[in-house]
Amino acid sequence: MPRRIGLGRGLDALLDNNDDSQQVVQTEPEAAKQAAASASAKTKANNTSLQGAVQLPVDKLVPNPGQPRKHFDETELQELADSIKNFGIIQPIITANAGDGTYIIIAGERRTRAARLAGLETVPAIIRDYTDQKRLEVSLIENIQRTDLNPIEEAAAYKNLMDFSGSSQDELATRMGKNRSTVANALRLLKLPVEVQKSIEEGKVSSGHARALLSVIDAKSREKLYREMLEKEISVREAEKQALVLNAEKNSGKGKAQEKKTAKKRPPEVDAMVEKFINKLGTKVVIEGDLNKGRIHIDYYSMEDLERLYEILGG
Repeated sequence: MPRRIGLGRGLDALLDNNDDSQQVVQTEPEAAKQAAASASAKTKANNTSLQGAVQLPVDKLVPNPGQPRKHFDETELQELADSIKNFGIIQPIITANAGDGTYIIIAGERRTRAARLAGLETVPAIIRDYTDQKRLEVSLIENIQRTDLNPIEEAAAYKNLMDFSGSSQDELATRMGKNRSTVANALRLLKLPVEVQKSIEEGKVSSGHARALLSVIDAKSREKLYREMLEKEISVREAEKQALVLNAEKNSGKGKAQEKKTAKKRPPEVDAMVEKFINKLGTKVVIEGDLNKGRIHIDYYSMEDLERLYEILGG
């Protein structure tokens, strides 16, 4: 027996008073056919309402070689594809004509991938006339402004943008509306070994843990701390403390002869004070002098470490 199905009414179907006179009696095949046509019409209606957008074949859209985003979560892509099936693409893809019949995606690769999964043949797109450098800059900036880039992708985007635009860290930070320290700390991540960078991309190591690793001077000590992070899942604060200890241990041998020579000449009260400083500050401390006058040397191993000491000392 045919059933009553109200199709193609969109938002009106949610807002009416359930007036059965508005419903149409349809057979199952007819209902399925009209549902598909309705979804297609909905997508086209959304697309044609996008000012300045044209319909481009999905198979003519190609990724931007400078795209910093390398990882696309398959589950999230499928969720977006399901949304596109229901509502179409609300925001057009930004493209540039490659001159060979294809269009380079400047912004919207994730939407394009999801559109393919949703079975769309065309997508709404805006075609811009960019130089190669401008195209890369726009793509990088669009990706940097996203909140879901992983730290390594973001750092790579900063570096690429600086390389191609010739901007300094200060200029880039101003352009992006970010603090210079944010840009500097991100770029430092690229100094880490490839294995560590991969762990950051996969979410096994956080940016905070990575900064603790960067503060370790000796490569072997850094590797030791990295392994401990993976095996014991230590906190960022604990990683910072261990980094300080590792640096202190490494440096202890460098000035040991001088320290022994100095220690022979000073009273035990000074040695006791050195221990107090070390316990208080959590870093290597050397006192040169006696009970009357002298100098205090306090070691630090990163900008974050220096700021931490400043806070402890009442800054």
